[in-house]
Amino acid sequence: MDTLVYLKNVVTLQLDQQKCSGCKMCINVCPHEVFGFKDKKAFIAIKDHCMECGACKINCPEGAINVKTGVGCAAGVINGLLKGTEPSCDCSSKGNCC
Repeated sequence: MDTLVYLKNVVTLQLDQQKCSGCKMCINVCPHEVFGFKDKKAFIAIKDHCMECGACKINCPEGAINVKTGVGCAAGVINGLLKGTEPSCDCSSKGNCC
């Protein structure tokens, strides 16, 4: 799947493979095919494709996934659309932080 890379190396997504039961729920719910599956465990295949929506975290029965939803570029794009401004993923400007 060709998908948008939001910003490189800023995604908060983390996966604890020791907690992973191999249910593949994260793979099923991820809209950008961030996860892969190998040796009966999920793994993060393309972290930069994550839009931090939180679907994987919410649906992981083992609590193996952590992601700060509403941060990063996904929130910047959404906030820009809602406010009618350019998307901003930069928290350096006062009051414009995602």
